[in-house]
Amino acid sequence: MQATSRRIVTNQAGPHQGLEARVARVLQHPWRKPVAEHTREAFGSAARWREARSDMPLILDAGCGVGISTRRLAEAFPDHAVIGVDRSDSRLTREHGPLPDNALLVRADLVDFWRLAFRAGWRPARHYLLYPNPYPKASLLKLRWHGHPVLPFILALGGRLELRSNWRLYLEEFCLALQQATGVEAAVEPHIPGETYLTPFERKYHVSGQPLWRLVAELSPDPALVPAEQGEH
Repeated sequence: MQATSRRIVTNQAGPHQGLEARVARVLQHPWRKPVAEHTREAFGSAARWREARSDMPLILDAGCGVGISTRRLAEAFPDHAVIGVDRSDSRLTREHGPLPDNALLVRADLVDFWRLAFRAGWRPARHYLLYPNPYPKASLLKLRWHGHPVLPFILALGGRLELRSNWRLYLEEFCLALQQATGVEAAVEPHIPGETYLTPFERKYHVSGQPLWRLVAELSPDPALVPAEQGEH
């Protein structure tokens, strides 16, 4: 039976007209939101796990959902330490078999986790954002990762950043934000999964006949991207 999934419906004809101003704002203004205590504790546990594997390059699977992508990344990169982060306990606790020894699933607010990772000096070799919520209404630009105050932290971590989406415009906007913030140019390219899908969303969209897209950018760690004072709160 062929899977079905809804296609993205948006009231935008192209990249958001307010994107440049929004990115400029998040790059210039400190973000003073307090870090949630539960995420601080979760990050502490993850940091201890990471420290025990400090000889292994780090992979972050940001917004890992049920953790299938974390498992598959750990299998594909057995010499890396792979940390998957999601805020939903119900997703993370679904049974999908044992975790590889080089993988960890963390329940945490991803926004706060990124900020703590930056402050701790983490430098992921690879960083995946797989099928993030596209927030397709134009009024929701600030909720997309490239319009969110956490954008400077995402980019400042550095590494090989890979995003995948079934909404090309999302990735086109991210490319524009990336170039504005860092000067790095990235291209949106078609993504055709192999026999193994990284996430259930990837499988669902692909089997439904939706085109999939990805962008890959090689980023140098750059703490200067984060406005002064953000790391002090």
